[in-house]
Amino acid sequence: MTSLRQLGPSDLEVFPLALGGNVFGWSADEPTSFAVLDAYTAAGGNLIDTADSYSAWVEGNKGGESETIIGKWVKARGNRSDVLIATKVSQHPDYPGLSAANIKAAADASLRRLGTDHIDLYYTHYDKPDVPVEEIIGALDALVRAGKVRHIAASNISAERLQASLDFSDREGLARYVALQPHYNLVSRDTYEGPLQDVAARAGLAALPYYSLAAGFLTGKYRPGTTVDSVRAGGAAKHLRSERGQKVLTALDEIAAAHGVAVPSVALAWLAAQPTVVAPIASARTVDQLPALLAAADLTLTQEETDRLTQASS
Repeated sequence: MTSLRQLGPSDLEVFPLALGGNVFGWSADEPTSFAVLDAYTAAGGNLIDTADSYSAWVEGNKGGESETIIGKWVKARGNRSDVLIATKVSQHPDYPGLSAANIKAAADASLRRLGTDHIDLYYTHYDKPDVPVEEIIGALDALVRAGKVRHIAASNISAERLQASLDFSDREGLARYVALQPHYNLVSRDTYEGPLQDVAARAGLAALPYYSLAAGFLTGKYRPGTTVDSVRAGGAAKHLRSERGQKVLTALDEIAAAHGVAVPSVALAWLAAQPTVVAPIASARTVDQLPALLAAADLTLTQEETDRLTQASS
């Protein structure tokens, strides 16, 4: 059985691969989403990541579709105590921003859609520099004190704002971020490595990277001359045009072959081995896509293999 990892300084223990819920209500309909959730938890997974805005970008959607599906699934399975639910605030069309009033209203709306009385991990989705960190942390602390949120976290935030938030929490004795969700993968390292990762390391925060597979590029299915039927094909295919992308694919192919595993398993294993990273986030729009993701939880690369991927992605 895969060992759980402690989520930073919190009391949460998480499976080393978080299941992304961005596809629920988008490229995965409700029955398929239920099947993916069933397969993930059957394999020992316990951390489901979503946001109140998923998937407002789809024509006909309003935002909150992913949370609603997850809420229906939890109710149908009666397993709320067995899973950890992470969601986010700031991007829902009806609840934009990070004002104190909006954070409270958005959290209540998320709780209704999820059909639960608490959120295990609540992220600020995109930081809003025009809102003082004191107001944001104060509002999040109020949710924790009310029992509506267990722990708080940040995503898409600068190193400076993250440090200022942590300092304010420490100074005032308020709820403190325990995790960070950065954009981070083998072909996008400067989006996290450097000052932001340094702040996370000093503060003991757990990193849970999103775009862990670079919108599908690091699954290995995008190759020169191929056409992939995916809503993310455009974003993923751009990496094929870069020398770094080609080097990374070559290294992934050879290491995957050596271990007898799929390419995404290796890409996620590299990410999971990086400093501060506790659980990469990856989504599956079909049950068939899950095994390669889940295999990463039990895959340990040699130092030589990790170094080779790091060099190829530099």
